[in-house]
Amino acid sequence: MKTILLAALGAALLLAAPARAQDTTSADVGMAMDHAMAGSMAEGAHMVMTPSWPLAPGDSARADAIVAEVRRTLSKYQDVHQAEADGFRAFFPNVPQPVYHYTSRANGLAARRGFDVTRPTSLLYRPDGHGGFTLVGVMYTAPRRTTLEELNRRVPLSIARWHEHVNWCLPPAGQRARWAEMRDGEPVFGPKSAIATREACDAVGGRFIPHLFGWMVHVQAFASDDPAVIWSHPD
Repeated sequence: MKTILLAALGAALLLAAPARAQDTTSADVGMAMDHAMAGSMAEGAHMVMTPSWPLAPGDSARADAIVAEVRRTLSKYQDVHQAEADGFRAFFPNVPQPVYHYTSRANGLAARRGFDVTRPTSLLYRPDGHGGFTLVGVMYTAPRRTTLEELNRRVPLSIARWHEHVNWCLPPAGQRARWAEMRDGEPVFGPKSAIATREACDAVGGRFIPHLFGWMVHVQAFASDDPAVIWSHPD
């Protein structure tokens, strides 16, 4: 699940207002990505996911409609150059990644006001092995304050699970060298740290970020026709 974090970081880096509100910087984001690439992420102390709701009448039809609309309106972005022309920007394009996230700041800001299937915050691309990219899906975002009921209205919680990154301890501003600190064989800071409370973070002189970004969900509409793949997280 390391690409869950990468998607989050890509969105946050380009959506500058939310990032500043949490006292994070592009350097913080870059260092966190380096740590995340060292292993997988899963639901736990630093990531929460929405509960799976019972399947309600119309949920499957709503989910199918989202996929159909994504394919109908966003297939033009199979050409990554078209995405760039429309304002999507790659997150750390020179860092090898299993999935690259091209993020639209304008779409991310619009997502804070409501849900538009045709305006994903990020496009998800896999390297094709020949220097190009293959579009596999999209990522939608929602503000941290969004209720489960509203998230369900956007994308049914019986079909997909939104996720949010929480309870991070970062090094003090300007002290990037402290990212390398270890304690009991584990990183002191970042997504792999055992520290998940303000008190523990204060004890090591860090900056506690209770909510790093907002809610996110992936729709891998171009990766497969299998709903289990479409509504799963990228590898």
